[in-house]
Amino acid sequence: MAPECHGGHEKRGAAMSRAPVAVLVYEALVDVGPTVSLGGGTCGERRIVNITGGEFNGPRISGKVLPGGADRQLVRVDGVLLLDALYEIQANDGTVLTVHNRVKVIHRPGTERSAFSHIDISAPSGVHEWLNDAVLVGTAEPPSPDRPAVRIRVFELT
Repeated sequence: MAPECHGGHEKRGAAMSRAPVAVLVYEALVDVGPTVSLGGGTCGERRIVNITGGEFNGPRISGKVLPGGADRQLVRVDGVLLLDALYEIQANDGTVLTVHNRVKVIHRPGTERSAFSHIDISAPSGVHEWLNDAVLVGTAEPPSPDRPAVRIRVFELT
């Protein structure tokens, strides 16, 4: 039997009547290697950027970005950049978490650059398992000339 498409709204009325609030989880500097082109396709140019390290700090969790992840990219024919990064971070208590960050970067001539993301974090049972259920969004700033690192801010929607 198919699930009902109605009902339950009365229970969630209070939560649905307000806009979500974004609360900072952490800010990261993610060190990256050079961009490598994987060739063009019907949807645009495919690229990959290796993640080489970094650090993150927040009110509830801080630590380091582990090397070994990568950011797969698609530069669409309309210039929009789609990023799909998968990498691990290690909290100061030693817990290793997996981060999956999907970013859409829009920067067309005459417009301000925007880079917003949807983030999933996979955590083992324990002190950081709240991240498994958190609804996370983020922002991303490109590397600066003095450090090849992307600045990522992660927020929980509450």
